[in-house]
Amino acid sequence: MDVDVQATRNIIEMITGGWRAQALYTAVKLELPSHIEAGHTTSSALAESTGAAEKGIHRLMRLLVAIGVFTGTESTGYRNTDVSAALLDESLRDLCVLYGEEFYSAWGHAHHAISTTSSGFEAAYGRPLYTYLGLDADFARRFQHTMNAGSMFFPQVPEIFDFTGGKTVVDVGGGGGLLLATILNAVPDAKGTLFDREHMMPEAREFLAATCGLDRVQLAAGDMTRSVPAGGDVYLLCRVLAGSDDDTVVTIFGNCRRAMADSSSRLLVLDRFVRDEDSTVLPALWDLHLLMTTGGGHRTLEGITALLERAGLVIERSAELPMETTALVAAAR
Repeated sequence: MDVDVQATRNIIEMITGGWRAQALYTAVKLELPSHIEAGHTTSSALAESTGAAEKGIHRLMRLLVAIGVFTGTESTGYRNTDVSAALLDESLRDLCVLYGEEFYSAWGHAHHAISTTSSGFEAAYGRPLYTYLGLDADFARRFQHTMNAGSMFFPQVPEIFDFTGGKTVVDVGGGGGLLLATILNAVPDAKGTLFDREHMMPEAREFLAATCGLDRVQLAAGDMTRSVPAGGDVYLLCRVLAGSDDDTVVTIFGNCRRAMADSSSRLLVLDRFVRDEDSTVLPALWDLHLLMTTGGGHRTLEGITALLERAGLVIERSAELPMETTALVAAAR
């Protein structure tokens, strides 16, 4: 039988994707972009500055140059590209380490996760991801920085909704406070409440104090499936629903609706939504990643609309944001 060379090459490109990911992870773990930026531009110099074997560094750099992470040669010296220069950012470094360690282990259980629609992370670590976050401070820190690294759309949020007029913004599941700080810095007369679990409070307090000031922010610890802070003009749910089943999401929506200050209050849902026809890669890929990490997944727009309606909310309008993210503005019926 004739061999389809291009199809075979495509298969090899896909099946070796994990090797590329681990090579990039290793470069970040060894802090190679920072060492090159500091002038250590040969394998011997990088080996000395990292404590790794020179032969191993040489072989790693050969691949990373070939795939465009670095440029240069052993004789001319290695240099950072736009890709490796971006890895000088702490959030992106933590993203690579998280995906190269805990999340790589979770994907190692892909067959189990897909066969049972249960979390690959829990199969790997013996407990759910969100429980693990409360037990491992370093993992929690890297997880939050990873969330921040995927938040390139945050500056556009104040452009698609009017937060002015002294509104109180309640960020439900607000994590380290980046979205809330972005909104408050863009809207000087707005006030905010960050609501998340207790283990997120120290990092959120430190970040918000340094970025927008605690005089405009309250911090509240709790469980969104039980209640959320009352009296807000705008409630935010940004990328926090994918790990919950439908009934739990309806409960969260209902808690937000009951907590709204009055009929002018609104709920903003910021998330990716999948579609079964003409799907693009990124939402489909992240949907499967959520199965590996939390056992959850992204919903369709029709699915989230139905859950909002069950909670007594109706979508007034939507807006598209970068990174294939959609903002839904919902009001109480």
